[in-house]
Amino acid sequence: MSVTIKDIAKLAGVSHTTVSRALNNSPLIQEETKERIRIIAEQMDYTPNYSAKSLVLDRSYNLGLFFTTLSKGTSAGFFYEAIRGVNSVIQDRYQLIVKGIDDYTSFHSITRKSFDGIVVVSQSDDDQAIIDHIASKGIPQVVLNRPVETSGVLNVLSDEEQGAFLAASHLIEQGHKRIALIEGRKGFKSAQNRKDGFERAMKHYKITVPPAYRMPGLYDLESGHKAMQQFLTLDERPTAVFCCNDEMALGAMKAVSEAGMNVPNDVSVVGFDDTVFAAYVTPALTTVRRPIEQISREGALRLLGNIENKQHETEQLLLKTELIVRESVRLLTP
Repeated sequence: MSVTIKDIAKLAGVSHTTVSRALNNSPLIQEETKERIRIIAEQMDYTPNYSAKSLVLDRSYNLGLFFTTLSKGTSAGFFYEAIRGVNSVIQDRYQLIVKGIDDYTSFHSITRKSFDGIVVVSQSDDDQAIIDHIASKGIPQVVLNRPVETSGVLNVLSDEEQGAFLAASHLIEQGHKRIALIEGRKGFKSAQNRKDGFERAMKHYKITVPPAYRMPGLYDLESGHKAMQQFLTLDERPTAVFCCNDEMALGAMKAVSEAGMNVPNDVSVVGFDDTVFAAYVTPALTTVRRPIEQISREGALRLLGNIENKQHETEQLLLKTELIVRESVRLLTP
């Protein structure tokens, strides 16, 4: 027979309401009492009955984690870190439902009955429709990764433009003047931000980037590989390439190796995101660390606070990016 809250309450010598609040980390219960109840619940192998809780408290105990897409341009590293950040906060307090926004043909199923709160990892301006729908339904939400101005929405993101400016500036400071760009996926706000940061650095240092030094990318290995192959056919090939994410940088590095050349001696390469493999490829990749897990964790913490306090705050939190210098950029001597 399953253990119930009343069973725990009897052993703890408190009311079942106190047990419920303690297990849901309510600020109304003292930490000492919470810990004692958690220990008893663990010893009794208590498992929350989300369906029963939903009926009693008129809550779904579902938390949505929505990405712009799960199939086109969302890298595995980005996906993993975002989920890990949110999950580290909610633990077993909510059931996490991961969806791709582009999988929805309509949003009628997204209601307060189906979700207590939603984290939107937004990569495109096209996501505004679902953000507005969620807001209109009164569902607490936090939007990560892309700036929004919707009232009642928490917004947590990183300064990607500044990160790209730092990376491009690093190439120039290492003596590079023939610098190429592999852009991110068209329509993604991150791609535009990173391109803008690159352009700002070029303008600041008065470096001209010819059209042949610009190639579109899709945030995947193949597009990075293909773009670098094109650069290597040029009569005057670039000495350095800025890739708008690490996956494209890895594809670009493979193309250099296949051509019988070497990174960084023949071509220097810089990425963006500092994904899990960046420090372990050869040579280790110089890149920009974007704190995806921290962004997701901060967003989830603030969202849970709004859910528990029944608030809809409008707030934007901007986290810094960091240039991580490793081995993939060569210092050019004058």
